[in-house]
Amino acid sequence: MPESLLEVQDLGIRFGGLHAVRDVTTHIPAGQITAIIGPNGAGKSTFFNLISGFYQPTSGSIRFDGEDITRLKTHEVVSRGIARTFQTTTIYKELSVLEGVMIGHRVRTRAGLFDALLYTARERRDQAASHAGAMRALERVGLAAQAHLPAGALTQEGQKRVGIAMALASDPKLLLLDEPAAGMNPEETVNLMALIRELVRGGLTVALVEHKMSLVMGLADGIVVLHHGQKIAQGTPQEVSRDPAVIEAYLGGHAHGGQMGNTGKVPAAAEGASHA
Repeated sequence: MPESLLEVQDLGIRFGGLHAVRDVTTHIPAGQITAIIGPNGAGKSTFFNLISGFYQPTSGSIRFDGEDITRLKTHEVVSRGIARTFQTTTIYKELSVLEGVMIGHRVRTRAGLFDALLYTARERRDQAASHAGAMRALERVGLAAQAHLPAGALTQEGQKRVGIAMALASDPKLLLLDEPAAGMNPEETVNLMALIRELVRGGLTVALVEHKMSLVMGLADGIVVLHHGQKIAQGTPQEVSRDPAVIEAYLGGHAHGGQMGNTGKVPAAAEGASHA
C-alpha cells in the first residue's frame, strides 16, 4: 500500500452554527490521484481550503509529509510543498504566460521589497531562479512555446494549463486541483486527464475536486466521498461506485447516476467525457 503523504484526523470547521466540514478522517496516498466528490454544498472546496491553509480548522489535525501543518498560514503550507488551483481560472491575463507563472515561483525566493527597489544581487538571483522555475513548469504542462504570449490570448484549455503551471512553479509534492475540467469540452477534458497522469508519473501526488464523473472514474486511483461535510465513503472507483450510501447520497440522484454506481460499471474516460 502506498505511503500516505497527507493525513487528516477528525477535521472540522464551523461557520457560525453550520458545520461545513465535520469529523473527516482520511488520507491521500503518495504518488496517486485521489478524487474528492460529493453533491454541491458537500464541503469539498472547504476541505481543500483547510488543507491549504486558507481556513483554520475548528477541530482536528492535518499532517503532511510527517509534519503537523494544522495551524500553518497559507504561504507556510505552500513552502512545505502543497499547491492548489481554484474553481475559476485565476491567471493574470494581461501578463505574458511566463510572467504569470513566475509569480507562482516567488514563494520559493527570499528577496523582499528593499531588494526589488534597489535591484540587489539577491533580487537578480531570485528573478533568474523564478524564470528558470517558471520555464520548467511550462515545459511540464506543454506551454513552453507559448511562454511569451499574453495569457489571456490562450484557449480555455491553455489558460487552465497556465493555472496548473503557476501551482507547479512552487515545486509542490501535493497538487490540489479544484474542478480543473470546469468549462472544458470533451476533447479538452481528455487532454487534461493525460496531463494529470503525466504529472503523477513524474512524481507528483494529485488530489482533485471534480463534478465530471467520467474524468473521476477514468482517472482516480482512489475516491473520497463527502456529504453534508462528512466523509461517507472512501475506496477505489469500483468500490465507491457500488457503495449503497454513495448511490443514495450522490450518484443515484446525480445526472451521471445511470452511468456509474447503479450499474457498478466504470466508464472509459474518453467514452464518458462527452456526457460530463
